[in-house]
Amino acid sequence: MDNSMPVVSKIFCSSTLTTLMIRRRPTVVNGGGFVVTDLGNNVVFIVDGCGILGSKGELLVKNGDGEPILFISRKGGIIQALSTWNKWNGYSMDYQGKKKLIFSLSDPKSCIAKGAPIRIHIEPKRHCKNWDFEISGSFADRNCTITDCTGTIVGQMGKTEQIGTNDFYHVVVQSGCDKAFIIGAMAVLDNIHGESTRC
Repeated sequence: MDNSMPVVSKIFCSSTLTTLMIRRRPTVVNGGGFVVTDLGNNVVFIVDGCGILGSKGELLVKNGDGEPILFISRKGGIIQALSTWNKWNGYSMDYQGKKKLIFSLSDPKSCIAKGAPIRIHIEPKRHCKNWDFEISGSFADRNCTITDCTGTIVGQMGKTEQIGTNDFYHVVVQSGCDKAFIIGAMAVLDNIHGESTRC
């Protein structure tokens, strides 16, 4: 699989390795979520969770100008309640607010599936296995990796040493990879682990 294919949009793919800094926003002050900047401290993405949106299980990724680009929601219903996996759907948003399904993320929720990696399926189907991307490692420890189905690392999360707190961390996105997609995956992980995007 060619990991340079955009998931959200080709405008979020860079020809060089990119380090993005993530800073959690306090829930009490401005509704939680987080802000993503480049190394020049320019805001690249803003992620809002239920503190702003008012609904649990919904996330909104906006570009640096504050325009919505990605809406993510946790799937519900009877079938989902009986499943051993939680499913999250990511939708691209155009300037008119129309949504188009572009990915589904599945994370294990039962003791049977615990320890299984988080898997992401891209729409339209293009996977080389039964999944397109896999997330492994520990989000809570700020040490996780997103790989494509060939095992190539597309995103690597790490602690920001000089800060020494979980409120600041970074993600290194490989050249050609969709930064908005990677940040969308980080937003879901943040919510799964009950952090800044969750009420």
